[in-house]
Amino acid sequence: MYNILTLNEISPLGLQRLPEDTFACTKECDNPDGIIVRSAKMHDMQFGDNLLAIARAGAGTNNIPIDRCTENGIVVFNSPGANANAVKELTLAGLVLSSRKVAQGIIWAKTLEGDITAQVEKGKKNFVGPELYGKTLGVIGLGAIGVMVANAALDLGMEVIGYDPFLQIDAAWHLSRRAERETDINNLVAKCDYLTIHIPVNKDTENFINADLLEKCKDGIRIVNFARSELVDAKAMRDALVKGKVAAYTSDFPDATFDGLDNVIATPHLGASTPESEENCAIMAANELRDYILYGNILHSVNFPDCCVPYTGKARMAIINKNIPNMIGSITAIFAKEHINIDNMINKSRGNWAYTLIDVDSFNGMEKELVKDLQAVDGIVKVRIVQEGKETK
Repeated sequence: MYNILTLNEISPLGLQRLPEDTFACTKECDNPDGIIVRSAKMHDMQFGDNLLAIARAGAGTNNIPIDRCTENGIVVFNSPGANANAVKELTLAGLVLSSRKVAQGIIWAKTLEGDITAQVEKGKKNFVGPELYGKTLGVIGLGAIGVMVANAALDLGMEVIGYDPFLQIDAAWHLSRRAERETDINNLVAKCDYLTIHIPVNKDTENFINADLLEKCKDGIRIVNFARSELVDAKAMRDALVKGKVAAYTSDFPDATFDGLDNVIATPHLGASTPESEENCAIMAANELRDYILYGNILHSVNFPDCCVPYTGKARMAIINKNIPNMIGSITAIFAKEHINIDNMINKSRGNWAYTLIDVDSFNGMEKELVKDLQAVDGIVKVRIVQEGKETK
Protein backbone atom coordinates (compact mmCIF):
# COMPACT_ATOMS: atom_id res chain seq x y z
CA MET A 1 0.00 0.00 0.00
CA TYR A 2 1.33 3.42 -0.98
CA ASN A 3 0.49 6.48 1.12
CA ILE A 4 -0.36 9.61 -0.88
CA LEU A 5 -0.45 12.93 0.97
CA THR A 6 -2.81 15.60 -0.43
CA LEU A 7 -1.79 19.12 0.59
CA ASN A 8 -4.83 20.87 -0.88
CA GLU A 9 -8.38 19.95 -1.79
CA ILE A 10 -7.87 17.65 -4.78
CA SER A 11 -10.74 16.79 -7.10
CA PRO A 12 -12.21 13.34 -6.31
CA LEU A 13 -12.11 12.59 -10.04
CA GLY A 14 -8.33 12.76 -9.81
CA LEU A 15 -8.01 10.68 -6.67
CA GLN A 16 -10.20 8.02 -8.27
CA ARG A 17 -7.26 7.34 -10.63
CA LEU A 18 -5.39 5.92 -7.62
CA PRO A 19 -6.89 2.46 -6.91
CA GLU A 20 -7.93 2.10 -3.27
CA ASP A 21 -6.41 -1.38 -3.03
CA THR A 22 -2.98 0.08 -3.81
CA PHE A 23 -3.06 3.72 -2.70
CA ALA A 24 -4.23 5.34 0.52
CA CYS A 25 -4.90 9.06 0.05
CA THR A 26 -4.73 11.12 3.22
CA LYS A 27 -4.41 14.73 4.38
CA GLU A 28 -2.00 13.73 7.14
CA CYS A 29 1.04 11.50 6.74
CA ASP A 30 4.54 11.78 8.20
CA ASN A 31 6.39 9.84 5.51
CA PRO A 32 4.29 9.53 2.33
CA ASP A 33 5.31 7.72 -0.85
CA GLY A 34 3.82 10.48 -2.99
CA ILE A 35 2.36 13.96 -2.65
CA ILE A 36 -0.31 15.71 -4.71
CA VAL A 37 -0.31 19.49 -4.28
CA ARG A 38 -1.90 22.55 -5.83
CA SER A 39 -0.73 25.86 -4.34
CA ALA A 40 0.52 24.86 -0.87
CA LYS A 41 4.02 26.15 -0.11
CA MET A 42 6.45 23.27 0.29
CA HIS A 43 9.85 24.96 0.61
CA ASP A 44 9.97 24.51 4.39
CA MET A 45 8.67 20.92 4.36
CA GLN A 46 10.90 18.04 5.41
CA PHE A 47 10.71 15.00 3.16
CA GLY A 48 10.95 11.43 4.44
CA ASP A 49 12.96 8.61 2.90
CA ASN A 50 9.84 7.03 1.37
CA LEU A 51 8.98 10.00 -0.84
CA LEU A 52 9.25 9.04 -4.50
CA ALA A 53 7.41 11.85 -6.27
CA ILE A 54 5.44 15.08 -5.99
CA ALA A 55 2.68 15.82 -8.49
CA ARG A 56 1.53 19.40 -8.93
CA ALA A 57 -2.08 19.68 -10.04
CA GLY A 58 -1.31 22.68 -12.21
CA ALA A 59 1.47 24.05 -14.39
CA GLY A 60 3.58 26.25 -12.10
CA THR A 61 5.94 24.59 -9.63
CA ASN A 62 7.50 27.59 -7.86
CA ASN A 63 5.86 26.41 -4.62
CA ILE A 64 8.01 23.24 -4.68
CA PRO A 65 11.74 23.06 -3.77
CA ILE A 66 12.79 21.62 -7.13
CA ASP A 67 16.56 21.63 -6.53
CA ARG A 68 16.28 19.85 -3.18
CA CYS A 69 13.91 17.27 -4.65
CA THR A 70 16.28 16.60 -7.55
CA GLU A 71 19.29 16.06 -5.30
CA ASN A 72 17.27 13.49 -3.34
CA GLY A 73 15.93 11.67 -6.39
CA ILE A 74 12.36 12.89 -5.90
CA VAL A 75 10.57 13.28 -9.23
CA VAL A 76 8.43 16.41 -9.53
CA PHE A 77 5.55 16.40 -12.01
CA ASN A 78 3.29 19.18 -13.22
CA SER A 79 0.14 19.19 -15.35
CA PRO A 80 0.91 21.19 -18.50
CA GLY A 81 -2.12 21.98 -20.60
CA ALA A 82 -4.68 20.69 -18.12
CA ASN A 83 -5.80 24.21 -17.24
CA ALA A 84 -4.91 25.74 -20.61
CA ASN A 85 -8.45 26.36 -21.80
CA ALA A 86 -9.46 28.04 -18.55
CA VAL A 87 -6.48 30.41 -18.68
CA LYS A 88 -7.02 31.03 -22.40
CA GLU A 89 -10.61 32.13 -21.82
CA LEU A 90 -9.64 34.51 -19.00
CA THR A 91 -6.77 35.91 -21.07
CA LEU A 92 -9.21 36.73 -23.86
CA ALA A 93 -11.42 38.42 -21.29
CA GLY A 94 -8.35 40.31 -20.10
CA LEU A 95 -7.71 41.61 -23.60
CA VAL A 96 -11.28 42.93 -23.79
CA LEU A 97 -11.09 44.41 -20.28
CA SER A 98 -7.86 46.21 -21.14
CA SER A 99 -9.55 47.85 -24.14
CA ARG A 100 -13.19 48.54 -23.52
CA LYS A 101 -13.10 49.81 -19.91
CA VAL A 102 -15.77 47.30 -19.02
CA ALA A 103 -14.70 46.94 -15.38
CA GLN A 104 -14.57 50.71 -14.85
CA GLY A 105 -17.98 51.06 -16.48
CA ILE A 106 -19.51 48.44 -14.21
CA ILE A 107 -18.17 50.20 -11.11
CA TRP A 108 -19.52 53.55 -12.33
CA ALA A 109 -22.92 52.12 -13.27
CA LYS A 110 -23.41 50.83 -9.73
CA THR A 111 -23.20 54.41 -8.39
CA LEU A 112 -26.05 55.72 -10.54
CA GLU A 113 -29.32 56.92 -9.01
CA GLY A 114 -32.35 58.81 -10.28
CA ASP A 115 -32.66 59.13 -14.05
CA ILE A 116 -30.18 56.36 -14.82
CA THR A 117 -30.91 56.23 -18.56
CA ALA A 118 -30.02 59.88 -19.04
CA GLN A 119 -26.86 59.54 -16.96
CA VAL A 120 -25.77 56.51 -18.96
CA GLU A 121 -26.19 58.29 -22.29
CA LYS A 122 -24.21 61.25 -20.99
CA GLY A 123 -21.50 59.31 -19.21
CA LYS A 124 -20.76 56.42 -21.58
CA LYS A 125 -18.31 58.54 -23.54
CA ASN A 126 -15.91 58.21 -20.61
CA PHE A 127 -15.58 54.51 -21.25
CA VAL A 128 -14.74 54.44 -24.93
CA GLY A 129 -12.08 51.92 -25.93
CA PRO A 130 -10.70 50.31 -29.10
CA GLU A 131 -11.80 47.02 -30.64
CA LEU A 132 -9.46 44.03 -30.81
CA TYR A 133 -10.24 43.38 -34.47
CA GLY A 134 -7.35 44.31 -36.74
CA LYS A 135 -4.94 45.02 -33.88
CA THR A 136 -1.62 43.23 -33.37
CA LEU A 137 -1.18 40.89 -30.41
CA GLY A 138 2.23 39.71 -29.25
CA VAL A 139 2.26 36.35 -27.47
CA ILE A 140 5.32 35.67 -25.32
CA GLY A 141 5.54 31.92 -24.77
CA LEU A 142 3.99 29.43 -27.17
CA GLY A 143 3.31 26.53 -24.88
CA ALA A 144 -0.11 24.97 -24.39
CA ILE A 145 -1.74 28.20 -23.19
CA GLY A 146 0.10 30.59 -25.47
CA VAL A 147 -0.79 28.60 -28.58
CA MET A 148 -4.47 28.48 -27.62
CA VAL A 149 -4.50 32.24 -26.97
CA ALA A 150 -2.75 32.91 -30.28
CA ASN A 151 -5.19 30.79 -32.27
CA ALA A 152 -8.23 32.27 -30.54
CA ALA A 153 -6.98 35.82 -31.12
CA LEU A 154 -6.59 35.05 -34.82
CA ASP A 155 -10.21 33.91 -34.88
CA LEU A 156 -11.16 37.29 -33.36
CA GLY A 157 -9.54 39.00 -36.31
CA MET A 158 -6.30 40.06 -34.63
CA GLU A 159 -2.86 39.89 -36.18
CA VAL A 160 -0.73 37.61 -34.00
CA ILE A 161 3.04 37.50 -33.57
CA GLY A 162 4.49 34.81 -31.33
CA TYR A 163 7.82 34.81 -29.51
CA ASP A 164 9.31 31.67 -27.98
CA PRO A 165 13.00 30.79 -28.42
CA PHE A 166 12.28 27.37 -26.91
CA LEU A 167 9.22 26.45 -28.94
CA GLN A 168 8.48 22.74 -28.56
CA ILE A 169 7.52 20.57 -31.54
CA ASP A 170 4.18 19.53 -29.99
CA ALA A 171 3.17 23.15 -29.51
CA ALA A 172 4.34 24.12 -33.00
CA TRP A 173 2.01 21.53 -34.53
CA HIS A 174 -0.99 23.24 -32.93
CA LEU A 175 -0.04 26.84 -33.74
CA SER A 176 -1.98 28.28 -36.67
CA ARG A 177 0.02 29.00 -39.81
CA ARG A 178 -1.57 32.43 -39.83
CA ALA A 179 0.50 33.41 -36.79
CA GLU A 180 3.82 35.11 -37.44
CA ARG A 181 6.94 34.37 -35.38
CA GLU A 182 9.51 36.84 -34.10
CA THR A 183 12.92 35.82 -32.79
CA ASP A 184 13.83 39.20 -31.26
CA ILE A 185 11.79 40.27 -28.24
CA ASN A 186 12.64 43.93 -28.81
CA ASN A 187 11.25 43.80 -32.34
CA LEU A 188 8.13 42.05 -31.06
CA VAL A 189 7.12 44.65 -28.47
CA ALA A 190 7.76 47.51 -30.90
CA LYS A 191 5.13 46.09 -33.28
CA CYS A 192 2.34 45.17 -30.85
CA ASP A 193 -0.81 46.95 -29.76
CA TYR A 194 -1.39 44.23 -27.15
CA LEU A 195 1.01 41.91 -25.35
CA THR A 196 0.28 38.76 -23.34
CA ILE A 197 2.82 36.60 -21.52
CA HIS A 198 2.67 32.83 -20.96
CA ILE A 199 6.05 31.58 -19.71
CA PRO A 200 7.08 29.94 -16.42
CA VAL A 201 8.84 31.83 -13.63
CA ASN A 202 12.49 31.00 -13.01
CA LYS A 203 15.72 32.85 -12.38
CA ASP A 204 15.96 33.70 -16.09
CA THR A 205 12.40 34.97 -16.54
CA GLU A 206 11.75 36.88 -13.32
CA ASN A 207 10.92 40.51 -14.20
CA PHE A 208 10.95 39.52 -17.86
CA ILE A 209 8.81 42.58 -18.56
CA ASN A 210 11.03 45.28 -17.07
CA ALA A 211 11.80 48.97 -17.51
CA ASP A 212 14.15 48.36 -20.41
CA LEU A 213 11.65 46.22 -22.35
CA LEU A 214 8.76 48.58 -21.59
CA GLU A 215 10.76 51.47 -23.01
CA LYS A 216 11.03 49.57 -26.30
CA CYS A 217 7.27 48.92 -26.46
CA LYS A 218 4.97 50.65 -28.89
CA ASP A 219 3.39 53.71 -27.28
CA GLY A 220 -0.02 52.94 -25.80
CA ILE A 221 0.49 49.18 -25.66
CA ARG A 222 -1.93 47.17 -23.51
CA ILE A 223 -0.39 44.33 -21.51
CA VAL A 224 -2.08 41.23 -20.09
CA ASN A 225 -0.51 38.90 -17.52
CA PHE A 226 -2.36 35.75 -16.51
CA ALA A 227 0.82 33.69 -16.03
CA ARG A 228 2.74 34.77 -12.90
CA SER A 229 3.09 38.09 -11.10
CA GLU A 230 6.88 37.71 -10.87
CA LEU A 231 7.20 37.95 -14.65
CA VAL A 232 6.46 41.68 -14.50
CA ASP A 233 8.49 44.32 -12.66
CA ALA A 234 5.62 46.03 -10.83
CA LYS A 235 7.43 49.31 -10.17
CA ALA A 236 8.53 49.60 -13.80
CA MET A 237 5.01 48.80 -14.96
CA ARG A 238 3.53 51.47 -12.69
CA ASP A 239 5.95 54.06 -14.04
CA ALA A 240 5.05 53.12 -17.63
CA LEU A 241 1.33 53.33 -16.83
CA VAL A 242 1.67 56.76 -15.21
CA LYS A 243 3.67 58.07 -18.16
CA GLY A 244 1.14 56.69 -20.63
CA LYS A 245 3.68 54.42 -22.31
CA VAL A 246 1.38 51.52 -21.34
CA ALA A 247 -2.30 52.33 -21.82
CA ALA A 248 -3.61 49.52 -19.60
CA TYR A 249 -2.41 46.57 -17.58
CA THR A 250 -4.66 43.61 -16.84
CA SER A 251 -3.34 41.04 -14.38
CA ASP A 252 -4.53 38.01 -12.45
CA PHE A 253 -2.38 39.09 -9.50
CA PRO A 254 -3.53 42.09 -7.41
CA ASP A 255 -0.60 44.22 -6.22
CA ALA A 256 -0.61 47.26 -3.93
CA THR A 257 1.99 48.84 -6.22
CA PHE A 258 -0.86 49.74 -8.58
CA ASP A 259 -3.17 51.32 -6.00
CA GLY A 260 -4.91 54.41 -7.35
CA LEU A 261 -4.40 53.62 -11.03
CA ASP A 262 -7.63 53.42 -13.04
CA ASN A 263 -5.89 51.78 -16.00
CA VAL A 264 -5.03 48.65 -14.00
CA ILE A 265 -7.53 45.80 -13.74
CA ALA A 266 -6.69 42.93 -11.39
CA THR A 267 -8.58 39.69 -10.90
CA PRO A 268 -7.93 37.50 -7.82
CA HIS A 269 -5.87 34.69 -9.41
CA LEU A 270 -8.80 33.20 -11.28
CA GLY A 271 -6.86 31.75 -14.23
CA ALA A 272 -7.43 28.10 -13.44
CA SER A 273 -10.44 28.54 -11.15
CA THR A 274 -12.94 26.45 -13.05
CA PRO A 275 -14.35 23.06 -12.07
CA GLU A 276 -13.17 21.63 -15.37
CA SER A 277 -9.62 22.90 -14.90
CA GLU A 278 -9.31 21.59 -11.35
CA GLU A 279 -10.61 18.20 -12.45
CA ASN A 280 -8.28 18.02 -15.45
CA CYS A 281 -5.24 18.99 -13.39
CA ALA A 282 -6.06 16.49 -10.64
CA ILE A 283 -6.59 13.66 -13.13
CA MET A 284 -3.30 14.36 -14.91
CA ALA A 285 -1.35 14.67 -11.65
CA ALA A 286 -2.79 11.42 -10.29
CA ASN A 287 -2.06 9.56 -13.53
CA GLU A 288 1.55 10.77 -13.51
CA LEU A 289 2.04 9.78 -9.88
CA ARG A 290 0.45 6.35 -10.36
CA ASP A 291 2.44 5.50 -13.49
CA TYR A 292 5.70 6.49 -11.88
CA ILE A 293 5.16 4.70 -8.58
CA LEU A 294 3.79 1.51 -10.11
CA TYR A 295 5.71 1.27 -13.37
CA GLY A 296 8.63 3.68 -13.13
CA ASN A 297 7.42 5.74 -16.10
CA ILE A 298 8.12 9.48 -16.14
CA LEU A 299 5.98 11.89 -18.12
CA HIS A 300 5.76 15.66 -17.61
CA SER A 301 8.46 15.89 -14.98
CA VAL A 302 10.06 19.30 -14.42
CA ASN A 303 13.34 17.94 -13.04
CA PHE A 304 13.96 14.61 -14.78
CA PRO A 305 13.66 13.47 -18.41
CA ASP A 306 10.53 11.88 -19.81
CA CYS A 307 11.11 8.13 -19.94
CA CYS A 308 8.25 5.74 -20.63
CA VAL A 309 8.26 2.04 -21.49
CA PRO A 310 5.04 -0.04 -21.64
CA TYR A 311 5.03 -2.38 -18.67
CA THR A 312 4.95 -6.05 -19.70
CA GLY A 313 4.96 -7.64 -16.26
CA LYS A 314 8.65 -8.47 -16.26
CA ALA A 315 10.93 -7.51 -13.41
CA ARG A 316 11.82 -3.83 -13.67
CA MET A 317 14.43 -1.60 -12.07
CA ALA A 318 14.41 2.22 -12.03
CA ILE A 319 17.61 4.21 -11.46
CA ILE A 320 18.10 7.96 -10.95
CA ASN A 321 21.66 9.15 -11.40
CA LYS A 322 23.83 12.10 -12.30
CA ASN A 323 24.53 12.44 -15.99
CA ILE A 324 28.24 11.60 -15.94
CA PRO A 325 30.51 9.49 -18.21
CA ASN A 326 30.57 5.68 -17.96
CA MET A 327 27.43 5.48 -15.85
CA ILE A 328 25.70 3.05 -18.24
CA GLY A 329 28.79 0.87 -18.30
CA SER A 330 28.89 0.78 -14.50
CA ILE A 331 25.23 -0.22 -14.32
CA THR A 332 25.40 -2.99 -16.91
CA ALA A 333 28.61 -4.35 -15.38
CA ILE A 334 26.80 -4.93 -12.09
CA PHE A 335 24.06 -6.85 -13.86
CA ALA A 336 26.69 -8.92 -15.68
CA LYS A 337 28.45 -9.63 -12.40
CA GLU A 338 25.25 -11.21 -11.05
CA HIS A 339 24.72 -13.13 -14.35
CA ILE A 340 21.47 -11.31 -15.05
CA ASN A 341 20.61 -10.73 -18.70
CA ILE A 342 19.04 -7.34 -19.52
CA ASP A 343 15.96 -7.80 -21.69
CA ASN A 344 15.32 -4.11 -22.35
CA MET A 345 16.95 -0.89 -21.19
CA ILE A 346 16.23 2.78 -21.85
CA ASN A 347 18.31 5.69 -20.60
CA LYS A 348 17.29 9.32 -20.90
CA SER A 349 19.18 12.41 -19.76
CA ARG A 350 18.20 15.98 -19.00
CA GLY A 351 20.94 18.42 -18.15
CA ASN A 352 22.93 17.12 -15.19
CA TRP A 353 20.57 14.22 -14.48
CA ALA A 354 19.61 10.94 -16.10
CA TYR A 355 17.05 8.19 -15.61
CA THR A 356 17.27 4.52 -16.56
CA LEU A 357 14.62 1.80 -16.79
CA ILE A 358 15.79 -1.81 -17.02
CA ASP A 359 13.56 -4.84 -17.68
CA VAL A 360 14.79 -8.39 -17.04
CA ASP A 361 13.15 -11.80 -17.12
CA SER A 362 14.06 -12.33 -13.49
CA PHE A 363 16.38 -10.93 -10.83
CA ASN A 364 17.10 -14.53 -9.79
CA GLY A 365 16.73 -13.64 -6.13
CA MET A 366 19.58 -11.11 -6.35
CA GLU A 367 17.50 -7.97 -5.79
CA LYS A 368 19.21 -6.93 -2.55
CA GLU A 369 22.69 -7.46 -3.96
CA LEU A 370 21.87 -5.49 -7.10
CA VAL A 371 20.43 -2.55 -5.18
CA LYS A 372 23.35 -2.51 -2.75
CA ASP A 373 25.98 -2.58 -5.50
CA LEU A 374 24.21 0.06 -7.58
CA GLN A 375 23.73 2.41 -4.66
CA ALA A 376 27.46 2.19 -4.03
CA VAL A 377 28.21 3.64 -7.49
CA ASP A 378 29.25 7.27 -7.33
CA GLY A 379 26.55 9.41 -8.95
CA ILE A 380 23.61 7.06 -8.43
CA VAL A 381 21.03 8.74 -6.21
CA LYS A 382 18.11 6.33 -6.10
CA VAL A 383 17.53 2.69 -7.04
CA ARG A 384 14.24 0.87 -6.73
CA ILE A 385 12.84 -2.44 -7.91
CA VAL A 386 9.48 -2.53 -9.68
CA GLN A 387 8.02 -6.02 -10.12
CA GLU A 388 4.52 -7.15 -11.11
CA GLY A 389 3.43 -3.52 -11.11
CA LYS A 390 4.51 -2.85 -7.52
CA GLU A 391 7.69 -1.71 -5.90
CA THR A 392 9.38 -4.34 -3.72
CA LYS A 393 9.87 -2.67 -0.36
